[in-house]
Amino acid sequence: MGRVSQAQAQENRGRIVETAARLFRERGVDGVSVADVMAEVGLTHGGFYKQFASKDALVAEAVDRAFADTRERLAGTERAAFVDWYLSAAHRDDPGAGCPAAGFGGDMAREDASSAALTAYASGIDLYARWLGDDLAAVSTLVGAMTIARATAGTELSDRVLQAAKAALSDG
Repeated sequence: MGRVSQAQAQENRGRIVETAARLFRERGVDGVSVADVMAEVGLTHGGFYKQFASKDALVAEAVDRAFADTRERLAGTERAAFVDWYLSAAHRDDPGAGCPAAGFGGDMAREDASSAALTAYASGIDLYARWLGDDLAAVSTLVGAMTIARATAGTELSDRVLQAAKAALSDG
């Protein structure tokens, strides 16, 4: 089999990172192997190491990519509309396409303080806070509510959590 062009290699890398970002948010970093990501993309496991030094390197890029996608989503969006989307059942039920703050939070709590993934995550949280007017309480309410709502999905409590957070943020 011949070598791929640089352009194709870059495209493959982007697909790997995008897929990893989705899968890691859906299943957690420990719940997804390199082989899982590569199979989903349709590439060989061995090809991964031509693109990335390690799974940790992929995690850092996936976190960064997920927050970059969020930056694009926030562009031109008003705070109220963002809060309504964020605290919706649709967002709760689609973690793979959802907020990286909630999607990666549990994984980042177990990262070494000097990890590239944690650095990317902290930058993303800072982005949210600045976008919300340096309101870390709002970020904490949103992410905490989404985390609890996902953990209790399928129960009446999940919907109540989302409603309570929405009410708290509309009062402030």
